[in-house]
Amino acid sequence: MSDNVERFVGFICARHRAFLRRAAGKPRPWSSDPILQRCKFCNAYRELDRVTRWIAENWREPHKDDRHLWFALVIARRCINWPATLSKIGYPVPWEPGHFLAVLERRKKKGKQVFNSDAYKLIVSGQRGDLAELQVRLLLDPLWEGRDRFSPRRDDTLATFHSRLAGVKFMGNFHAAQVVADLKYVGRLRHAEDWWSFAASGPGSQRGLNRVLGRPAKAPWAEDEWVEQLHRLQKSFAPALTEAGLPRMHAQDLQNCLCEYDKYERVRLGEGNGRKFVPNPKPLPSAKGEGSQ
Repeated sequence: MSDNVERFVGFICARHRAFLRRAAGKPRPWSSDPILQRCKFCNAYRELDRVTRWIAENWREPHKDDRHLWFALVIARRCINWPATLSKIGYPVPWEPGHFLAVLERRKKKGKQVFNSDAYKLIVSGQRGDLAELQVRLLLDPLWEGRDRFSPRRDDTLATFHSRLAGVKFMGNFHAAQVVADLKYVGRLRHAEDWWSFAASGPGSQRGLNRVLGRPAKAPWAEDEWVEQLHRLQKSFAPALTEAGLPRMHAQDLQNCLCEYDKYERVRLGEGNGRKFVPNPKPLPSAKGEGSQ
């Protein structure tokens, strides 16, 4: 492996070891890496993240046989991404837009956080009005009306379902892939032939792969070329993960790790400060389910 690939693998292993030490109740610091000590990074395996575990335990698993689960996951990932709000909404199938809007309005009036301020919040460029109402009018109502066209089909792969959802206005490539990353663990997509290999790039994972391959961080990618290089990386570093005792990593987790690695490298190289890590006092989720089909 090249030095860049070794550094990337080292980042993945160090991040996962920090998770395991923290989950085991060990005292801080959970990592000897000063950047991992002070900056916030997602887990190496997405299924271990807090929001993902909440969605899995409260919506995904209890409703795994619902053919419209994907719609609930659009709300969870594309619109809200905040468990406290999602718990008040309740599982949103069948769709009741009045209830959705009322819950969000009550939280807003009480001064409580409604949306996660991170990557998945719907931003509607050039549109004026209340964000929740825009979500309902421009995205959620149209999706529900056309729900039978979008539900997973018997012959779907992750890629074909993703393509259908990504083509919806205000969804797009990256956010549709976040829905796929949740939905792939249940129902018809659980045994999709591209379960381990499917991924869609985002800006961070494009920069991350550039860094691993020694390219300029902002060098552009054609999506098919990015996927090809991602698969090469996935294959080349698999033995190193096995040797380190980490589970097999599917391509979507690898995509996520590249995004986090880009954040790490920006801090290491003095290109940014990163987000401050403030430990959540609530217990960590268990380490089950990581990387498994």
